[in-house]
Amino acid sequence: MKFANADEKRNYMLETPVRKLVCTLAGPTILSMLITSFYNMADTFFVGRIDTQATGAVGVVFSVMAIIQAVGFFFGHGSGNYISRKLGAKETEEAEKMAAVGFFTAFIAGVVLMAAGLIFIRPLAYLLGSTDTILPYTVAYLRIILLGTPAMTTSLVLNNQMRYQGSAFYAMIGIVSGAVLNIILDPLLIFNFGLGIAGAAMATTISQYVSFILLLIMIRKGGNMQIRFCNFKPSLYFYKEIIRGGTPSLCRQGLASLATIFLNRAAGFYGDAAIAGMSIVSRISMFANSALIGFGQGFQPVCGFNYGAGKNNRVLEAFWFCVKYAFVFLLIVGTAGFVFAPELVTLFRKDDLEVIEVGTAALRYQVIAFPLNAWIVMCNMMLQSVGKGLKASIVASARQGLCFIPLILILPHFLGLFGVEICQAVSDVLTLVISVPIGMSVIREMQRQNVGKA
Repeated sequence: MKFANADEKRNYMLETPVRKLVCTLAGPTILSMLITSFYNMADTFFVGRIDTQATGAVGVVFSVMAIIQAVGFFFGHGSGNYISRKLGAKETEEAEKMAAVGFFTAFIAGVVLMAAGLIFIRPLAYLLGSTDTILPYTVAYLRIILLGTPAMTTSLVLNNQMRYQGSAFYAMIGIVSGAVLNIILDPLLIFNFGLGIAGAAMATTISQYVSFILLLIMIRKGGNMQIRFCNFKPSLYFYKEIIRGGTPSLCRQGLASLATIFLNRAAGFYGDAAIAGMSIVSRISMFANSALIGFGQGFQPVCGFNYGAGKNNRVLEAFWFCVKYAFVFLLIVGTAGFVFAPELVTLFRKDDLEVIEVGTAALRYQVIAFPLNAWIVMCNMMLQSVGKGLKASIVASARQGLCFIPLILILPHFLGLFGVEICQAVSDVLTLVISVPIGMSVIREMQRQNVGKA
C-alpha cells in the first residue's frame, strides 16, 4: 500500500481493523522470512552434496552468521521500535535522527566484526566447535562469509526500520531478491564453477550486497524516512533507546549463536555425523519457525504505533489474535515434522545413515514442543515493541540461553547423545514457564491503563 506522507501512514496504522492490519503487514514478512530461511537452508542442501565434513562446516559457521545477524537485529529492532513509537506520537524529527544513528552505527560495527574475524579466523573456527577434519572447510567458508558482514548488519537495519514504519512490502523486496539470487548462485558456483564450499560462501556474500543495494532503493518509496548522514547525531540518549529496544534481539540472536557453539561442541563428542545431523535439524527448525517470526513481525509495528498512541486495546487484540493462530499453525507443522522427519533429513544428506538417524531423532523431539513457541515468540515481540526491555530480554534469553546452555552442558553428561537431541525441546518447556508470568504482568498493566482512561 502506498502512502503520500507519514500522517497518512499513521492514520492507517491506528484506524485499520487490527486483524486485517496484522495480516496485511504479516504477509510480506512471512514470505520474506520463509525465503530468507530457505536460502540459509540452500547452503546446507547443496553443500551436503559434497561430503559430511562440508555439511558440518556450514553448521559450525552458522553461529558466526547468527552473531552478525544479532548485531544487525540489535540496531534494527532497537532503532525500529523507537521509530514506530515516535511516529505514533507524531514526533517525526526524532524518528529521523534515530534512523540515521541506527544505520550508520550498524555499518561501523559490521566493519569491526569483519576485520576481527579475518584476523583471528583459525582460532575462531576452533572456538566455534570445528574439529580438525572439518577445519579446512570451515576456514574456506568463513573467510568469504565475513566479507559480507557490513552488508548483512546494515541490511537488517534497513529491513527492520522499514517494517516498523509499516512498509513490510518494500522491505520484503530487498530481502527476498537477495535470497532468490543466493539460491540461484549456490549450485552454479559450487558445482558448475567447481568452487565447492567456497562457492556457497560467495553466493551468500554476493546476495547480501545485492539485498543491501535494493533496500537502499526501497527505503525511498512508500513514505519512508530517508537515511541522511546529516541526521547522524550519536548521543547517549539514542544509544540508551537502542539498547532498551534492541537488547532482546541481541540476547535472542547472540545466545542462539552461543547455543550453536555449545551444541556443536556437545555433538562433536559423538563425531562429525552428529554435528552434521544437528546442523540439518537446526536449519529445518529455523525454516519452520521463520513463518512464526514473520507473523510476529507483522504484529510488531501494529503494537508499536498503537502503544505509542495510547491505544492499548488494539495492542491486546492484536496480541491474542497472533497467539491463537500461531498455536494452530505450529501444531500442524509440528505434526507434519514428526511424521516426515526421516524424509526431511534425507533431503540434506541421503548417503550417510548415521547423520539421518541422529537428525530424525532430534527433529522429532524438537517438533513436539513447537506449539509452545506461539506464546514465547509473540510475548517476546510484544514486550520488545512496548519498550519493556528488561522483561523482553529475559524472555528472549531463556530459550537458547538461560535454559538451553545449562541443559546442553548437563543433559549429555547423563544421557549421552540422547541428551543432545532432546535439549531444545526441554528448553522450550522451561521457557514457557518463565515467559507466561512475565507476559501476563504487562498485559494486566495495559488492561489497568485502559480502565483508568475509561
